[in-house]
Amino acid sequence: MRGSKPAGAPPAPHTNYHRKKRFNARTALTLLAFMAPAAIFVGIFTYYPMISGSQMAFRNWNLNDLSDTSWVGWGNFIALFENPEFGTIVRNTVVWVVGSLVPQVVIGFALALFLKRKFKFRGAYQAFIFFPWAVSGFLIGMLFRWMFNAEFGVVNDLLMKVGIIDTPIPWLAEPGFAMTAIIVANIWYGVTFFAIMILAALQSVSDEMYEAAAIDGAGKIRTFFSITLPAISVTLGLTILLRIIWIFNFPDIIWAMTGGGPADQTHIITTYMIKITQEGDYGQASALGLIVVFTLMLFAAFYLMAVRPRKANR
Repeated sequence: MRGSKPAGAPPAPHTNYHRKKRFNARTALTLLAFMAPAAIFVGIFTYYPMISGSQMAFRNWNLNDLSDTSWVGWGNFIALFENPEFGTIVRNTVVWVVGSLVPQVVIGFALALFLKRKFKFRGAYQAFIFFPWAVSGFLIGMLFRWMFNAEFGVVNDLLMKVGIIDTPIPWLAEPGFAMTAIIVANIWYGVTFFAIMILAALQSVSDEMYEAAAIDGAGKIRTFFSITLPAISVTLGLTILLRIIWIFNFPDIIWAMTGGGPADQTHIITTYMIKITQEGDYGQASALGLIVVFTLMLFAAFYLMAVRPRKANR
């Protein structure tokens, strides 16, 4: 028949093109419809407050006097740096991070090595050691606040019973003792994280490597530094870097135990930001918040660079 297509002839090329185009457009609209509620929610409750709070850092924004919210530029940042307390706060932050991190790594590593061994009721021991990580940091702070109480705290009671001290120590009433107390609480809270991460890394190390080292006559110390530590070095480094970010931005325990006291001597940057916010100076609080954000972004950049897949050598 004239005009009919021969048998087996392929369909017109434009037919599949338009059909595929309509399918892609419909799929895209469907995806956008599903993503829109989440995007709107994140935009309203995350990005809008972030942008709004950021612009407060450059304004004279004080709840005690909202008649003048003029633009002050870098004035809030300059006022923070000129504040005589700011140096103490930065020093406390460094002490807080380093003093908490180093014991957490050492004790967590020791616990991981202990839990890697096979012994009776090992599962129960693991559950007992990992339990603190499931508890709120603020609740941990309240618990240790009672434990370090000068009058009826269990810490003073134990120290007096074993003869280490003769009179109760005012742990939370003197700056030096208070900083020690909050660091001890944070060490107890964070050791679990390192134990979990390091134990997972240790379980991935092949037993054949240890058997070969034993055949070669390597001792426990040599095996640790030649096999164990190099095998988990990447995981250990990433865990330390991630924990630095968390400790730096973790005011829960301090706020529950001392509230930054006594005399504001245990404030770190994040707890001091809470204090300024409660005093109504949203301008300086937002400026300090931006400092925290950019500091954490710096650590996050190092973390992302560390976890980035390495390209194979060609």
